[in-house]
Parts: sequence; structure tokens; C-alpha cells
Amino acid sequence: MKIKTRKFGEIQIEEEQILTMPEGLPGFPGFEKFVVVELKDTAPFCWFQSVEEPNLNLVMISPFYFMPDYDPELDIIMEIRNWHDTKKEAFEVYVVVNIMGEGDTKQITANLMGPIVINREKKEAVQFVFSNSVYSHRHDVLKSLDKIKLITDE
Repeated sequence: MKIKTRKFGEIQIEEEQILTMPEGLPGFPGFEKFVVVELKDTAPFCWFQSVEEPNLNLVMISPFYFMPDYDPELDIIMEIRNWHDTKKEAFEVYVVVNIMGEGDTKQITANLMGPIVINREKKEAVQFVFSNSVYSHRHDVLKSLDKIKLITDE
């Protein structure tokens, strides 16, 4: 099937790629169908694109790319969503990023307090917001990548 997007124009997706967000996306009521759009040219970033609204898309990244020890408390999410029968391998975790500026002034922040968790077996997704989190909603991604580089260079 084809869907319209603001970022990519009209794109072809498969029906089985569509994810349902039963509670919708916080801040965007009424939109429940999304697809993850991944392109080689923009890796490690991808887009969480609404199937219903061309203008609704969020830039995302796997938090494990820049924070290998990130703990999204998947067990809690599985309990709340009643996903007990799903193997952990079926889950994907993303965080929404904000990219500002260019060159030396470029900043990339990630919302580690509100991961988007995808259950590929059930074709469902949820953005779970942890209010008492040790993580920030504006985590500096570039600083984390610099720390990883320093560790791997040693």
C-alpha cells in the first residue's frame, strides 16, 4: 500500500509493517497507526511515521547506539501491556531525538524518559513515559558518542 508523508512524499509500505498504538502517541490524540521508516542514508536515525497523517513523523534512534547500558525497564512495560507471552527478542526500543543546528553548533538530544517500545510479534507500539526516571528527556547524544569513542580508542 502507499502512504503520503511530508518528509519522503509518497512511499510504498507493506501492510504487515503497520504498528498500532492502542493508546495513541502522547500529544497526538486520534492517530494510532504508524510505520518505522529506515533509510541507509540516514542511519542510525529512522522515522516513526503516521500512516494516517502525512505531517506526523518523529525522528528516532536506538538508544543502545549511544548508550549501551540503557535500561528501558522492559519488564514493567511488558507487565503493563500484558505482553507476557512475547519473547524479549521481538521487542525494539527507540527514543525520539531532536536535532538542532549545524556543524559546530549541532546538538542532538534524546528523550530517554519516554522510549517507544515496539512489539513486532503483536505489531503494537507504545511510548511509555517514566516519571521517576534516572534518565533525562534531553540527553546529549553527541556527548555520549564522544565518551564511547574515547573508551574504544584506548
